[in-house]
Amino acid sequence: MARMVSFDAASAGRSVRRFFMLAVAAVVVFYVGCSTTTRVDAGHVGIRVKLAGSDRGIQDMPVVTGWVIYNPLTEQIVLFPTSVQNVVWTQSAHEGKAFDESITFSSSEGVNVNADIGLSFHIEPSLAPKLYGRFRLNDLEKLSDGYMRNTVREAFNDVGSKLPVQDIYGAGKSKMLGDVTQKCHDVFGKDGIVIDQLTINGTLRLPQNVMDAINRAMEATQKALESRNRVAQVQAEAEQAITQAHGAAEAARQKAEGEADALLIRARAEAQANEIIRLSTTPAVLQYRALEHWDGKLPEYNAGQLPLLTFDLSKVGAGVDEATRLKQLKELLEQARPSGAHDSAGATPAPTAAPTAAPAVPAAPAPSASH
Repeated sequence: MARMVSFDAASAGRSVRRFFMLAVAAVVVFYVGCSTTTRVDAGHVGIRVKLAGSDRGIQDMPVVTGWVIYNPLTEQIVLFPTSVQNVVWTQSAHEGKAFDESITFSSSEGVNVNADIGLSFHIEPSLAPKLYGRFRLNDLEKLSDGYMRNTVREAFNDVGSKLPVQDIYGAGKSKMLGDVTQKCHDVFGKDGIVIDQLTINGTLRLPQNVMDAINRAMEATQKALESRNRVAQVQAEAEQAITQAHGAAEAARQKAEGEADALLIRARAEAQANEIIRLSTTPAVLQYRALEHWDGKLPEYNAGQLPLLTFDLSKVGAGVDEATRLKQLKELLEQARPSGAHDSAGATPAPTAAPTAAPAVPAAPAPSASH
């Protein structure tokens, strides 16, 4: 019985030792596994750094996202963020850091301009090893507060020193900011820093005397613009009045010309009619017209003859012979005839000659006896 008990104790001892060794091995494996693996999260790259050997230093390519196995005795994995970073360098203690981080630069006149600057950037993953090898920093906050802030300030000084303060404060601010952004892009791009946005937060701060001078200049410019607008309005109103006056004068002139033309046409028509009447009148016709208006009464004293009017044919015909008179009368009648008025044969009929003899005259009453 004693021999059996001792046998069991020896077996139990061996089991304990075996379990202990397994436990130690497990701990060692777990420790080694934890020490030789790491995980690169999204938004980061892992940079493998050789600590020993002939190729010690930073490897050319970063490690992709995921679990990475490395030798902690000869290698180091540095996590480098590649997501967008936002920094603000401001005067306010309630934004950014508690002390003044604003940037001051000078204009071409030497006027100091102070501004709050905002910067958004990210790291190009393929160039992260180069950036880490240059600055030995994977803390982008420290990198932005040092190297990047100095670069941005130098770019503002370089661009601003070529511009007058009035342009910086006014319409030239956007162009200045674009030039500064381009300069920073050229400098940071070589290190793998990509600028997403560079802004001037709020208004620029200038010395009070400069602000007063700019405000006065802007006020004068505004007043000059208002004066030019008023002058342009007065000129427009004057031109409108002149145009209306010209229009009224032209209308009056055309009306006067129309009235004059109408008078001239009537005068010509009346002259033509009078000429036709003159040429168509003979002494016999005149005597007949006189008889038409005679009341039949004879004078109380007469020579016993009918008192008929007599006319000088040379006076009536204006000194022309009968053939010439008839020819002129025919021409006038042709001119006075409306266009298109023709006889059935298509020819214009010749004018009828004026009567050469007076119609029969009624007998006059016998003369009364004289007293």
